[in-house]
Amino acid sequence: MMMSTQTAAVEADVQPTPGRLLTRMLRRPEVGAAIAAVAVFTFFATITESFATAGGVATWLDSSALFGIMAVAVALLMIGGEFDLSAGTMVGSTGLIVGILATHYGVNIWLAVVLALVFAAVVGMANGLLVMRTGLPSFIVTLGTFFVLQGLNLALTKAIIGQVAVQGLANVPGFFDVKWLFGSTFSLFGTPFQVSIAWWLGLTAVATWVLLRTRAGNWIFAVGGAAVSARHVGVPVVRTKIALFVVTACAGWLAGMLQLFRTSTVQASTGVGQEFIYIICAVVGGCLLTGGYGSAIGAALGGLIYGMTYQGIVFAQWDNNWLKAFLGVMLLAAVLVNTYVRKRAEVSR
Repeated sequence: MMMSTQTAAVEADVQPTPGRLLTRMLRRPEVGAAIAAVAVFTFFATITESFATAGGVATWLDSSALFGIMAVAVALLMIGGEFDLSAGTMVGSTGLIVGILATHYGVNIWLAVVLALVFAAVVGMANGLLVMRTGLPSFIVTLGTFFVLQGLNLALTKAIIGQVAVQGLANVPGFFDVKWLFGSTFSLFGTPFQVSIAWWLGLTAVATWVLLRTRAGNWIFAVGGAAVSARHVGVPVVRTKIALFVVTACAGWLAGMLQLFRTSTVQASTGVGQEFIYIICAVVGGCLLTGGYGSAIGAALGGLIYGMTYQGIVFAQWDNNWLKAFLGVMLLAAVLVNTYVRKRAEVSR
């Protein structure tokens, strides 16, 4: 009788109760973003007829993808306890490199794309080394990189080609071969979708796997939550953080290629100012500004929310200036909700 009672007690303890399931859900950083995404979709689908159509979905998914790709990379860096304010400018810098090399100097377009990737990786590595070797806040270091890149994009581009925009890339041999990889479309239910959506989903899946299923993912959480303790237990803090800066810069390269080969043109101002949108998307997705907490799925949902709102305002024919107001409200609401959810989860343990 005693044995059966003990067994029943153990089974009751193991069985997931509604309270435990709620606690587990609250501990997930992307829960708030998922609820917000459903709310935004429902709102715009209700007030505009075209928002929920296949064509409308293709439009706002494409917009979401470009921001979601960067938000996922920025989220990994934020979980690791750092920021990169040069991420937006990197989008334009890599596009300009490919455009100038291919159109002005006649460099093979595939080689130009690879050289732009190398440039992004080197800048990301330089950011990481400066942060780790000097001890300066990444906010300051990458802000300096932002101004350096922005200045080069404007001054160097104008000095080389006499203007601040590169055009005519579609006339370069091999352009459409590369366009298949970065600027093509695929058909789904008879509707064309941009390949950027596939890149976005693939990057989110890989980042989620790395965070939750690999040793490197444990390192990322460790260096963001308690770098000193992580170093004491053998986590390669310096190497991990430098790698995160490189990943963020390379994501800027990817976003730059997706934009470049879709439009076949790039301007020196491309990407400038969008670094704050990437951070907002990551915060909306559950990342903490203090590091050590967040998810790639949440950041992708943050990009989805921004993309739906951006295109939803267009579909509703509202003044685009309302988007800035929405961003501010979304950021404040995300911080408040995430703080409440984390406290509720900790109390429920």
